[in-house]
Amino acid sequence: MSILRLAGIAREIGTLRILDGVDAAIAAGERVGLVGANGSGKTTLLRIAVGMEEPDAGRVERRRGLNVGLLTQEANLDPDLVAGRDLRTFVRSGAAELERLETELATLEAAGPEAVAGPRYAEAQHRFEALGGYALDPRVDETLSGLGLARPAWARDPATLSGGEQTRAALARLVVADPELLLLDEPTNHLDIAALEWLEQALARRRGALVIASHDRAFLDAVVVRIWELRDRRLTVFRGDYSAYAVQRAGRDARARSEAEMQTERMAREQDLIQRYRSHRKYGKMHEHEARLAALQPIAAPRQGPPLRLADRVLSGGAPVRSGDVVVEVRDAVLGIPPGPGLSDGRPLLGAPRLEARRGERIGVVGPNGIGKTTLLRTIAGEIAPLEGVARLGPAVGVGYLAQLREAALAGATVLDALLARVDLPPGEARGYLARFLFRGDDVFKEVAVLSGGERSRLELALLGVLPANLLLLDEPTNHLDIPAREALEGFLRETAATVLVVSHDRRLLEAVCGRLWILGPTGMPVAGGDGREPGLGGPPAAAVSFDGGFRAWREALAEGWTIAGALASQRGVRPVAAPSARLRPAEPAPVGAASSRRATAARPAALSKDTYRRQRGAIEADLTRLGLRKSQLELALGDPDVQANFVELRRLTSELADVDAALGAAEEGWLTLAERAPR
Repeated sequence: MSILRLAGIAREIGTLRILDGVDAAIAAGERVGLVGANGSGKTTLLRIAVGMEEPDAGRVERRRGLNVGLLTQEANLDPDLVAGRDLRTFVRSGAAELERLETELATLEAAGPEAVAGPRYAEAQHRFEALGGYALDPRVDETLSGLGLARPAWARDPATLSGGEQTRAALARLVVADPELLLLDEPTNHLDIAALEWLEQALARRRGALVIASHDRAFLDAVVVRIWELRDRRLTVFRGDYSAYAVQRAGRDARARSEAEMQTERMAREQDLIQRYRSHRKYGKMHEHEARLAALQPIAAPRQGPPLRLADRVLSGGAPVRSGDVVVEVRDAVLGIPPGPGLSDGRPLLGAPRLEARRGERIGVVGPNGIGKTTLLRTIAGEIAPLEGVARLGPAVGVGYLAQLREAALAGATVLDALLARVDLPPGEARGYLARFLFRGDDVFKEVAVLSGGERSRLELALLGVLPANLLLLDEPTNHLDIPAREALEGFLRETAATVLVVSHDRRLLEAVCGRLWILGPTGMPVAGGDGREPGLGGPPAAAVSFDGGFRAWREALAEGWTIAGALASQRGVRPVAAPSARLRPAEPAPVGAASSRRATAARPAALSKDTYRRQRGAIEADLTRLGLRKSQLELALGDPDVQANFVELRRLTSELADVDAALGAAEEGWLTLAERAPR
């Protein structure tokens, strides 16, 4: 039974209609993901559903007494949050019914034994227990910790928290409140990877209904079982998680384009026949085909917005030069806040015994919020100096830096002015360049100060490509970008010849782009001295270590016991720690004075006999053939309309394809390893 139904919803803002004839319903316990491009109306639809806005047409039907909670993107402006006594009290107040029952029980207990023995006390106690009242305080503490709000902050005045912390506090309050219908608008903003994974598990355990507007594809895959897509002012429902939706949407679009092309060809053929019969004065036949043409209605192919196209060439200064092999080197360094007024020695945040980026590498930088990821990028960019040690760029390295905080003023009042302040171009060429970043027509005259988050991010990406750079330092580049823009960014980063260091909590981007990671986090052991206090509080800084492997390999390594402390112990003067699944071990340091031939011999694995090598190679090549054939079969099956209409079969085939891809990658890795052991 539906607890919320939207029927014929239409909404206009000024002369722009953003919703038109939207129909949808959500059942008790259903978990729905709401997707669509920036500006497609997702936030407006959620506000209409909760009653904060009224539709211009249509109706909203809510079950009587329905308890609804909404997390807005401006949750940090909630007056209840700012007026809260302390953070923990504010979050706990989300369980308003439990707090009311708690007060009632305390009042009856204060009234004496007769009140406690009465039916009113028994009824209140029964309801308090049924609602989980005795587990409320542990649940509040778990939620605060899970969303990355450290215990020292629990007693702080919410008004003194940062905007990101306030948004997380509002989210925590809603999780504790556990309403029957929870609406979340971009809940993953301001969450690090650990908090994301905790929230995924918390929402998946919920019994209540859930609607999440998000651009985080991995998050949607983990939580939702149905997708609502807003496109062209209409809403379409798809079964399954985001990955299943993407396959279904691609199939629908392909079929719709094919049908539109066939209809266009049929209409052109009828028009051609009409002209021929007219020229031969066969008016009976001509009128027959005119009637057929009138019965054919044009079919509109699915419309897609223009794609974001990142710059594949710079506007000024020519192509970037080729850098040296070593692009970035950080050695025996302590990074942190530079010395200043009241901070004579600076404030250490991060120890980096050894980090190195080589030409063409794509490295992801991951770690908890506040651990020092931005400080690391700023140090590499030369904005601040290390407190100790060395952080340097290799020869012929040109840096392009995209900062995380994009509220800083830009030169020029408008988008076009901001570009022309960076590079001298004819206005026509400048406007053509900005069109690649979806600033078309009068959009180039928008004032920078009033740009939305997504527009500001696109402008910063445009400015990043103005001058040649062979090292890209990107701090949360997907902030405020919708899914098509994120996918365009991923494609650009995979294809660029530049070396890339990217700080991101977008797990899909990290897995798709980065072949190696720099992991930042507390170590539980001194890195450069200290008294054992928490990182960044005057004690030992956190540490940064290198990990040979992508994001998925790192998560698997964590499950097998990988730690930063263990990596540091193995890394001192040695190569970075490899993923267990890679079957690699750190090379031992060569003895001082050893001959180069001896070092080369020690580094190469022992050769196999000819028979063993031939047998193992045959087995691996058979696996490669078998897996490649199965992959082709699965990809062909996924394009079958019958399979796309059957969610259970679609999910099974998608899962099997992922397993086959993983097995194929392992077989290819085994083939490469075997090649190193070929008979000499």
